[in-house]
Amino acid sequence: MTMNFFRQRQPIAKKVVAALLSCSMLLSAPLGRAQVNLPALGDSVSQDLDVGRERSIGNQVMREIWLDPDYVDDPLLQEYLDGIWDPLVAAGKKLGNISDETAERFAWQTFLVRDKSINAFALPGGFVGVHLGLIAMTGSRDELASVLGHEMSHVTQRHIARRIAGDSRNGMLAAAGMILGVLAATRGNADMANAAIVGSQAAAQAASLAFSRDMEREADRVGFNVMTEAGFAAGGMASMFERMEQAYHLQDSGSYPYLRSHPLTSERIGDARSRLGAQDLVRPRGTAEHALMAARSRVLMDPRAEAWAVLQNLDSGGRDVQSGPNKAYDQLAARYASTLASIKMRNFARAAGSLRSAEAMLKDLNGTPQDLARTARLLMYLRAEMEQAREHAADGFAALQPLAGERSRPMMMMRARLAMVDQDPASAREAAEALQTHASLDPTDALAWQQLSQLWTKLGQPLRAVRAQGEARAAVGDLAGAIDRLRSGLRQSRGRDADQIEAAVIDARLRTLLYQRRQVLAELYPRGLPPGAEPP
Repeated sequence: MTMNFFRQRQPIAKKVVAALLSCSMLLSAPLGRAQVNLPALGDSVSQDLDVGRERSIGNQVMREIWLDPDYVDDPLLQEYLDGIWDPLVAAGKKLGNISDETAERFAWQTFLVRDKSINAFALPGGFVGVHLGLIAMTGSRDELASVLGHEMSHVTQRHIARRIAGDSRNGMLAAAGMILGVLAATRGNADMANAAIVGSQAAAQAASLAFSRDMEREADRVGFNVMTEAGFAAGGMASMFERMEQAYHLQDSGSYPYLRSHPLTSERIGDARSRLGAQDLVRPRGTAEHALMAARSRVLMDPRAEAWAVLQNLDSGGRDVQSGPNKAYDQLAARYASTLASIKMRNFARAAGSLRSAEAMLKDLNGTPQDLARTARLLMYLRAEMEQAREHAADGFAALQPLAGERSRPMMMMRARLAMVDQDPASAREAAEALQTHASLDPTDALAWQQLSQLWTKLGQPLRAVRAQGEARAAVGDLAGAIDRLRSGLRQSRGRDADQIEAAVIDARLRTLLYQRRQVLAELYPRGLPPGAEPP
C-alpha cells in the first residue's frame, strides 16, 4: 500500500518525497520467489543499502512526519494499535523474519495519521504509518492485524531497500517526479500530471511498479503467516480485503490504474482464501473494544465541525449503524462517537446524555469478561475526557478512580490533563513527577515532554519547563528547535534565584544535542557543509 500513501496523503507525502530525495546522498553506490527470511548482509541489497543506512533514511523521513500537523499521538488509540502490533513483531522474531540485527537497529514502531482514506504504509527503518480511516472501517482486531502484518513484511523482506535500490538505478529524481505527478492528478491538474509523468521517465517507473506488485503478493503471504502465528484469526486477511474492495468501488475513480503499487483486490482476496485451505471463510467477530476504537478514529480523522455535527446525530442509535452479529457493538460505538464529537463541539449536555446511554448499554452487553472490562475502561476514560474539557477536575479524577492501580501511558496523560485544570497544585506536582519518571525512561515521548512543560510552568518552575520544551523538540527530531530552547534556558539560569542544578542539566543536554546535530549534518553533507550553512 505504500504508493497509495503518496496518492492519498498529500501534505505528509510531500515531506516524505523531499526527505527521500535528500536521503539519496546516503547511498554510496547505485543501487523467482523471495525467501521468507531476511537476505544475508552480504547480498546485493545489503551492499547497496545496509540496515544502518536504511534506518538513517527512516529517521530522516520521520523527522518530517513528526512535525506535520496530521501526525496524531492519541494515547488510547496508540496503545490499542501497539497491542496488535507488538504480538506481530514477536511472531516475526519467532518465525525468523526479523533477524537479531534488524530487531536491534530498526525502530519497529507504528504511528497514526489523521486521514479519512483507507490506507497504511511502511517506511525505511521499521516505521509503519496507519491512517485513522483504516481503523475506522475495520470490523475486528484480526482485520487490522492483517494490514499491520502485511506492512511489517515489507520491512522484514527488505522490500523498501530493494525498491530504493531499483529506483536509484532508474534515477531517484525520476521516482520523485512520478510521485509528484500522481499528487498533481489527485488535485485535478491533468496537464501538470502528464508533464511530470512524461518528464520523469514513466516507462522506467512502470517497470518499477510491476516489480512492486510481486512485493505486495509476497507481503501478503508472509504477513498471513505472521498474523496467524501471533494468534489472530486466519480469516482476518480475506475479510479485510473484502472490505477494501467495497471501499475502492466507492472511492476509486479508476484514474491512472497503472500507477497502483499492488494487485487488484479481487486477486488478493482469492489468494487469501486459498491460504485458508479447508477452513471455511468466516468473518472474524468483532469486539466492543474494537468498535469503540473504530468510533474514536472516526471522530479524530476529520476535525471539521460539520463532520462532528454528523457524528453527534449518532446518539439516536438509528443512523449509520449496520445490522448483523455486531449490531449491539455498533450501537454502543455510535454513542461513543456521538459523545466524543459533542465534547469536541463543547456541547457538554449532549455529551453527558450520550455517555449515560452508552454506560447503560454496557450493562446489558454480551461479550467476554475481558472485552467487557476493556470496554468499561474506555468509557471511564471518555467520562474523564469530558470532565477535563468542562474543567471539572474533581469529577474527572473520580471517573478514573476504579482504575486507581493502572500505570499506563494513557492514564498518565489523562491525569496530567486533569491536573492542568485543577486548582489544587498537589495534583499538578503528582502528575509532573509521574511524567518525569516516564520521560526519563522513554525520552522519545514528545507528548510526555509537552505535558511536562505545561505542568512545570503551572508549578512555577521555568527552567524545568523550558528544558521540557527542548526535550519535546528533540523527541520529534527538531534539533535546531531543541537547541534554541535549551540555550534560552541557559540564559534564564543566569538569574540570582535560578535552579543551578537544573541549569547544569540543561548545559549537559545542550552539549549532547550539539554533538548530535553535527553527526546529522555530517550524514547529510558528507563532502562538507555548503557555504553559509554552518549552524550557529
